[in-house]
Amino acid sequence: MAEDKKIGAAVKTAEAFVAAHGKPARAVVENIGRAGARVVLVGDDGAMGDVILPTVEEAEAVVAAVADLEAHEWDRETTAALKIGPAHRRKMAGR
Repeated sequence: MAEDKKIGAAVKTAEAFVAAHGKPARAVVENIGRAGARVVLVGDDGAMGDVILPTVEEAEAVVAAVADLEAHEWDRETTAALKIGPAHRRKMAGR
């Protein structure tokens, strides 16, 4: 039951991201080990977001459940679609 709530919440988060950042949006599912799986969201406007789920299967189910969210890999097109600003770069650099 708790897992269904996590999936439902992740679907709502992904739907809100797509609504805010344009469609179609891209989703890359990443296995992050014991922590579970990360769904990296890339909006049509280049924005990036993510949701974390307990398993890769649940992450893939979220991607399948959201209209206008397309499964992708980290290929040239997906990485080129990202528009990472200076604030995000500073955050990732630990500054």
